[in-house]
Amino acid sequence: MTPVRILHIDCSPRPESHSRALSAAIVARLRDAHGATHVTHRDLGLHPIAHPGAAYATALSSPANMTSPESVEACGMSEALIQEVEAADMLVIGTPMNNFTVPSVLKAWIDQILRMGRSMGVTATGEKAGLLADKPVYVGIASGGVFTGDHAKQPDFLTPYLKAAFACVGLTSLQFLPLQATAFLDDQQLDDHRNALIAAMDINRPITTSRR
Repeated sequence: MTPVRILHIDCSPRPESHSRALSAAIVARLRDAHGATHVTHRDLGLHPIAHPGAAYATALSSPANMTSPESVEACGMSEALIQEVEAADMLVIGTPMNNFTVPSVLKAWIDQILRMGRSMGVTATGEKAGLLADKPVYVGIASGGVFTGDHAKQPDFLTPYLKAAFACVGLTSLQFLPLQATAFLDDQQLDDHRNALIAAMDINRPITTSRR
């Protein structure tokens, strides 16, 4: 039996964070559901990747630049990260909500993943089109406040941004699991909330990566 490959990404700078506990619970639920699994863990919170620099921007500035040895070297991190996504059957992302949106470490990863001509292209009418195979993406979000539902008290730029960004590369099967009000709930309430999110997960999404 071929193991299901999970790319597990954490974004919190705190080793004992709510988003880490949530993403670990998501991975555990998927392992229980799918049996044999192989997990690649990329910890952006404790080991941030560099933001794209001048060499990377120059490489992407025109198709002609992409053929030079300098451009190949500048795109090395981007290529490695895209290949990690391609090799995975599903993604699990654990992230805090920072100032209504994603933390900068996750934005740096996204900026390397969204690469014109590699992970996304353009249609004849000018719309961006994803070049990667779709796969389930589970996003566990920890927020000190409440950003979704009837009692939302703050704006949410995180979920619409991730939907738009991932759609550009062909990933549209996203499921968000929001652990909200972490600043106001006690440990038992947080455990109950997290357990309810895990129990409600849709784990029956088809796996459609080209590896299979």
